[in-house]
Amino acid sequence: MATCSKTCSSILLRNISPLKRISCRNYTRLNSKLTNVKGAASFSTNLLYIDKTPNLSSCNTWRLYSSQTATSEEGKSDENQASVDVTEEEKSIIEDNEKPVGNFDQHEFQAETAELLNIVAKSLYSENEVFIREIISNASDALEKLRYTRLTSQEAMAEDVPLEIHIKTDKYNNTFTIQDTGIGLSREDLTNNLGTIARSGSKEFLKNVSEKGDANSSIIGQFGVGFYSTFMVGNEVTVYTKTHDPDSKGHCWKSKGGVSYEITEAESVKPGTKIVVLLKPDCRQFAEEDTVEKIISKHSAFVGFPVRLNGKLLNTVQPLWTLEAKDIDEDQHLKFFRHLSANDSEHYMYKLFYKTDAPLNIRSIFYISEQRPTILEMSKDTTGRSGVSLYSRKVLVQHKTEHLLPKWLRFLRGVVDSEDIPLNLSRELLQNSALISKMRETLTSRLIKFFLDQSKRDPEKYLQFFRNYKLFITEGVLAEDMQEKREEVAQLLRYESSSLPEGEVTGLKDYIKRMKDGQRNIFYLCAPSRNLAETSPYFEALKGKDVEVLFCYDPYDEITMLQLKMYDTKQLFSLENEVLADMFQPNKDKESKPGLENEPVVTTQLSESQGKDLTDWAKAALDVKVTDVKVTDKLDKHPAMVTVWEMGSVRHFLKSQYLTDPKGLSEAERTALFKPTLQLNASHPVILKLSKIKNADENLGKKILEQLYDNAMVSAGLVEDARPMINRLNDLLSDVLEKH
Repeated sequence: MATCSKTCSSILLRNISPLKRISCRNYTRLNSKLTNVKGAASFSTNLLYIDKTPNLSSCNTWRLYSSQTATSEEGKSDENQASVDVTEEEKSIIEDNEKPVGNFDQHEFQAETAELLNIVAKSLYSENEVFIREIISNASDALEKLRYTRLTSQEAMAEDVPLEIHIKTDKYNNTFTIQDTGIGLSREDLTNNLGTIARSGSKEFLKNVSEKGDANSSIIGQFGVGFYSTFMVGNEVTVYTKTHDPDSKGHCWKSKGGVSYEITEAESVKPGTKIVVLLKPDCRQFAEEDTVEKIISKHSAFVGFPVRLNGKLLNTVQPLWTLEAKDIDEDQHLKFFRHLSANDSEHYMYKLFYKTDAPLNIRSIFYISEQRPTILEMSKDTTGRSGVSLYSRKVLVQHKTEHLLPKWLRFLRGVVDSEDIPLNLSRELLQNSALISKMRETLTSRLIKFFLDQSKRDPEKYLQFFRNYKLFITEGVLAEDMQEKREEVAQLLRYESSSLPEGEVTGLKDYIKRMKDGQRNIFYLCAPSRNLAETSPYFEALKGKDVEVLFCYDPYDEITMLQLKMYDTKQLFSLENEVLADMFQPNKDKESKPGLENEPVVTTQLSESQGKDLTDWAKAALDVKVTDVKVTDKLDKHPAMVTVWEMGSVRHFLKSQYLTDPKGLSEAERTALFKPTLQLNASHPVILKLSKIKNADENLGKKILEQLYDNAMVSAGLVEDARPMINRLNDLLSDVLEKH
């Protein structure tokens, strides 16, 4: 049992055997003062240590590590599990004291080495920086094997050696060195594992462990080629290694690539493995500390063992997705989020911690920033790169992976870790697209469900999220090929409604719940603001029908509705469609209303013959501008409106066409394509007057008619440039004022 007193000046808790109690209650945390940690703890692994320091007061940073869960006597998980801040000084075990002994024995690689080594070293990996990831992963496997061996082996083995990975850069000698305190290699292991390319010691280890019914999922390596990635950057690679057997000897393995390698015994070799890479002239950047630190932070920030670069501990951020949600506090989440976003001042709005073992093994954590994305951020990475990185056993597979989530979810920050991910040898390219698609589908559905839950839990907060990320959600509806997927994303859309007060929003599902009996369509109206929507002639035509209408204010809302088309078997229908005018029967049965007693009847609407006379004249006067002119009784305050089938599509086409050809279409071309119909309000004073003026002053009547048409086109959003009508409007004003 390892203990310490209240006045302890040094602490040594190394590699405690499984389930042994720790009675030490006095860990230092601040200014070398000992503070009480309530409750003794038992650990489910022997990977627990605090580095020994002669003088506690001289320490800068101490750190307690456990590869699995530290559990108190009450059964509660230690809040920091994989990494607990204590205090500890910077240090490095790399001393460069190893010396080869005797002559080297020459060997040739097996398995068609010349060709295969060339492929591994030069063609397998997309970027040469990943050699650092590969050899750190190998070192992690070596440490995991040692940990397992200590637990299961009856052989004597030193247990006071910390399980660590140390890296040293030397820009003066142009070398990169990595050293671990792991299982180490015997001479036979060197020949079998390094002398034969594509033979995986880790895979062999996993096979043996599995046969014993105790498979260890912490092993990363599977293919046995990672070590050879060092030849991408190195002219020569030297390996010093020694097992933890007290009687074992150290060995030196050396190769310049090609077809051969050499082995000899070596002295002053510490248990574990040390790799020294003499870098190529064009790879000198890997001897720079800053460069290597960035690469480790990118690829190996969450390896389960301490990684030190020139004595400095790098992996201080915990892989939160490996813990239990209940054991992670808000400070840890914030620190992790800022690590992912590389912004120390940013905060998150939402977080989702998601774990599942079926249908796939997934460990994931997602964050949504509370900061609204800029236009630049919205437009970047539209090729599909997301803010979510893909890991396998805490080792990076793809940074900002492209295929794991739909492109519209690229605003997320997070991590997905899965042992089921099918990789190729380089650990970079995903295989088995069916499995990846399944994972993508699972994650997307879970994220959408999360957003829907949040919208019910706190509608105000969700509305702020929707406003910040509406463009991305809209992109999701537009980008999906399958109707089922479109509708799944469309659940997140929110719009104001004619049935709700200004500022309140509703979703499509809630709209359907409020639909009247017999209503088969979801009606919407696109306008820049609520005021313009409510005063629109199209909304006016439906105002008395007690039908709820969704108001869409953003230009891209119209495209969204046109693309979505249906939701839950209900058709999305714009009020502006020509067919809408025929869906509702006229409300008025009379052409006039009775006056007071002894007063003549006052005519308030054109008679059928007057209407026909007016529409025939108007159609001839407007000529190619319209396909037809009709009289309608569905308008009240507006004298006229233009109806076009699928007006939203027409508007979108006009805007696109105007951008490419500002001169626009001719009137004849416009009519042929859009077939606009001008509908005149049979009871509006302007139309009643026009019916009379056309006979008394046809020239003035034509100018009024043309202005009514222009006004209707502007109201419909079918005019990109209204300046040409200014001259006609001025002429009209002149003619009208001429008589006064």
